[in-house]
Amino acid sequence: MDIRAILMGLAFALMWSSAFTSARIIVESAPPLTALAIRFAISGAIGVALAAILGQSARLSHRQWGAVVLFGICQNAIYLGLNFVAMQTIEASLAAIIASTMPLLVALAGWLIFGEKIKLMGMVGLFAGVAGVAIIMGARLTGGTDMFAVLLCGVAALALAFATLAVRGATSKGNLLMVVGLQMLVGSAALWPFALSLETLTIAWSPRFILAFSYTVLVPGLLATWVWFVLVGRIGTVKASTFHFLNPFLGVAVAAILLGEALGWMDIIGVLIITAGILAVQLSKQSPRGREGA
Repeated sequence: MDIRAILMGLAFALMWSSAFTSARIIVESAPPLTALAIRFAISGAIGVALAAILGQSARLSHRQWGAVVLFGICQNAIYLGLNFVAMQTIEASLAAIIASTMPLLVALAGWLIFGEKIKLMGMVGLFAGVAGVAIIMGARLTGGTDMFAVLLCGVAALALAFATLAVRGATSKGNLLMVVGLQMLVGSAALWPFALSLETLTIAWSPRFILAFSYTVLVPGLLATWVWFVLVGRIGTVKASTFHFLNPFLGVAVAAILLGEALGWMDIIGVLIITAGILAVQLSKQSPRGREGA
């Protein structure tokens, strides 16, 4: 793994993790599903327009369109939609911790459903991840955490894990930015019926809200997604996924710095255990030759 790939991976992890903090700011001032639908409409339109300027085509194969629709619904509408709703009542750091278990869920589903072999290090990582989540949940339960919101975050992580498993092997074939933009437009279209029927568009405008919304549209929305796909194309999914081990720590750190969210010792211990578990699972997927080449 060269220095450029490492920097891209670090940038992706930071952008992905920061999205929970900006989302928390957004849902304090605007209805979550409506805000997210507008965000995806803007991000998707920008992405498709830039892709067209760069000469990328929307003529995709049936498999590519399937991936676009599946990811648009599962990742953008369900995963982020449920997280936005949940963050009305739970802290951004907790949402980030739950979402960061996605690589563990993917590995577990691959083992249970598809019969994929997991090395000893991977099994240890899975158990460590579960233990870390249990430690954090045990500490949060005593603090009056909204468990329905926690459940929404759990379902969201499962939806993203399902989409990740379902579209393995699908490639963009040079239409990367177009695919990213189309996925966001699909997510926006899927969210609008729920936003219009369940929410009233009332926004408490402020510089803080405008900054958070603009950041979410451009950075976690477009830039982070583009960086992720470029990184996967450069070093492969397995190596790229190793950077997910940074997400629990970064998600908690960004929320603590920007939102002042308090962290207890049990939270810190749980985050460290989950981080180690994710790293162990991802490293167990790499062949010895692959690690030497990194």
